[in-house]
Amino acid sequence: MHKGESTRQRIIEQAAPIFNQHGYAGCSMHDVMEATGLEKGGLYRHFSTKEELAAEAFRYSLSKSMKLRTDNLDRSHGALQTLRAFIERFVETTTFLRGGCPLLNTAVDADDGNPVLRELAREAFRDWRERLARIVKEGMRSGEIRESANPRLIANTIIAALEGALMMSRLEGNKTALKDAQAALDGVLNCLAR
Repeated sequence: MHKGESTRQRIIEQAAPIFNQHGYAGCSMHDVMEATGLEKGGLYRHFSTKEELAAEAFRYSLSKSMKLRTDNLDRSHGALQTLRAFIERFVETTTFLRGGCPLLNTAVDADDGNPVLRELAREAFRDWRERLARIVKEGMRSGEIRESANPRLIANTIIAALEGALMMSRLEGNKTALKDAQAALDGVLNCLAR
């Protein structure tokens, strides 16, 4: 990696928690300058706009968060066990980034104000939904999950329950809502079994 690429990556890594905690509107380039120790010209040498930096910071945060929650999931025990393992990891694994889930934060923050970040969050949710739905379809093909299951509905239910519970848990300062969501989703998965 060249020095310029290394500096660009360092800026992204140091800006990511600032954007995640304060949102796009609440994060200034001055905040990023303080975190990185760079002058304005140094930042703009690597990013033409604050929006470009915010988008790269979101991609970085999302990539790290998804890797933490999905890497090395044991898929050898079938679709239902894979979904349960994913849910458990989501509940038990705290994100590495200050401020909580970058996907939830960006989706809420960009909903009314930033079309670029809003589209990135939409793409991320779509990708997550498709990955979960693919696991459900694999279970349907193998005969583990009943044929009448709706993969999109199941994926949306898992995502909505986990993200909503994460928000509640962060507000309440405990994992009660996450554990409740896990128990409810386990019931949903039990109903899918053939």
